[in-house]
Amino acid sequence: MAKLPDHQTNSFRVRLHEILEASHADDMVSKVFDAFIIALIILNVLAFAFETVDSVAAVYGHQLEMFNVISVGIFTAEYLARLWVCVELPPLRHLPNWRARMRFARRPLLIVDLLAIAPFYLSFLFAFDLRVLRVLRMLRFFKLARYSPALQSLGRVLANERNALFGAAIVMLSLMLFSATIIYFLEREAQPDVFGSVPASAWWALATLTTVGYGDVVPVTYFGKIFGGLVMIFGLGMFALPIGILATGFSQESHRREFVVTWSMVAQVPLFAELNAASISKVMANLRAQSFPAGAVIIREDEQINAMYFLAAGEVLIEYPAHEHKVEAGEFFGEDGILAGRQSTIKSVRAIANCDVMILDRHDFMHLISDNKEFASQIRRVEQARRRKTHKTKSTARKRPLKRRAH
Repeated sequence: MAKLPDHQTNSFRVRLHEILEASHADDMVSKVFDAFIIALIILNVLAFAFETVDSVAAVYGHQLEMFNVISVGIFTAEYLARLWVCVELPPLRHLPNWRARMRFARRPLLIVDLLAIAPFYLSFLFAFDLRVLRVLRMLRFFKLARYSPALQSLGRVLANERNALFGAAIVMLSLMLFSATIIYFLEREAQPDVFGSVPASAWWALATLTTVGYGDVVPVTYFGKIFGGLVMIFGLGMFALPIGILATGFSQESHRREFVVTWSMVAQVPLFAELNAASISKVMANLRAQSFPAGAVIIREDEQINAMYFLAAGEVLIEYPAHEHKVEAGEFFGEDGILAGRQSTIKSVRAIANCDVMILDRHDFMHLISDNKEFASQIRRVEQARRRKTHKTKSTARKRPLKRRAH
């Protein structure tokens, strides 16, 4: 088979990258591919569930196994294709291909993809219990995280609230150990078989604090019952704490983001092309997202600008005192309003078409340019060019001769 020329190979790789990673809203092939993979993942989960039914497995076991083999083949091809096209991502283009793929393979979603297919191939190398392998097939369900904005939002909430959740876990563990210790001293003589040690008493403490109340272990002494009632009351508040943290964080995330800012979306912005993967991940964590319909005013006249705006999709019109400037997808605006010692020359910004905008607050923007000198230079070059154009337009307007009034 003849080898394709390099330019044809690169063109095919770029197109495949658009299908797998770019996820453009108007790309029908990309949408069909995503829908196919989502359906295949769900069918794999259902197939795993039906395999555990003996009557179904006895009749359709061979067909289910063949479906598993075909699915592994498709998921393997998808995983290898993602590794092959990742060199088209702007932050990885400056690296050798092998190093770019090694770095890309360490991304969480790629690790999930690998874990979803690895057990099938490991079974040929090691003597695994087939029942264990069936359980590991459930890892394929987590591949849905790539296609689910809700799961991605939940992941961000867990990451953002990790300190609060860790603190809540410490409080709950401390309360459980305290309860187990007190009930041990109160009940050990009356029930030495179930309260004979603090670890044994911990089962009662956990069941009581979580208000499950299995009833298999209960205090029988007078003081033990009183303490048990207090533990139930404290448990209602303490074990509801992490639920409240997650609910609040998820609510804030849902209101803060109207569309999902993905790693690939950020990487497609030309300004971020020179940043490495670690820097893009930091930027992505600090970006807010907002959608504007055509005709909406994004920045009003005399409004103080406290953020940088990166246009992910659509077009906006920036109105200056003497001229107008159109900004298209991939460009940015608002830089002159947050640079130190500068006063913004923007009068207003209006959406020409439906727009998706990624917003970076002043504090995060200043931190980003302090860590990335080349990034800061690009911002300032664009800002100075726009400022020169504004001054030139003003000068031209002042030099234009006035028309003589006819007598």
